[in-house]
Amino acid sequence: MSITSKARRDAKKRKLAKARSAPPPGPGIEPHAELRDDAGRLLGGIVRREGEWTLGLGGRIVGGSESAARVLALLERAASLHRREGREVSLGCSPALRRAADSEVAQRGISFEQFRAELERELALETDPDHGGLDAAAVRH
Repeated sequence: MSITSKARRDAKKRKLAKARSAPPPGPGIEPHAELRDDAGRLLGGIVRREGEWTLGLGGRIVGGSESAARVLALLERAASLHRREGREVSLGCSPALRRAADSEVAQRGISFEQFRAELERELALETDPDHGGLDAAAVRH
C-alpha cells in the first residue's frame, strides 16, 4: 500500500465526516433581478425564496410579495428614480421573473406598462404630501 493511497483515503474520510456534520442547506434562494450602478455595485435586487418574491434595496429587504409584477415594477421604479437623479444604472432581469410578471398581468387583461402605471397611481395616493414621504400606515407589502 502506498503512502499516497492512505492519504487519499484519509482525506475522503475527513470529507465525508465534514459533510455529515454540516448543517442542512438553508432555504433555496434564487436570484432573479439586479439593479447595479455604473461601477457595478449592487443597489437592489429580487430573489425568490420559499415561493415568495423578495425585493431588496440598499442592502436591506424592503418587502416581499407573491406578485412578481409588483416587485419587478417597484425595482424598475427604483431604477427610474436613480436615473432621474442623474445616476447611470443597469437593471437585469431573469426570463423566469419576466414571464411570471407578464403572465400575472395578462391574467388581469392588462399590459405590464398598464400595471406599472396603476402601481404609480397607487403609490402616489399613499404618499403623505405634508411629510414628503410615505404614510407608514398605508404601506403594504
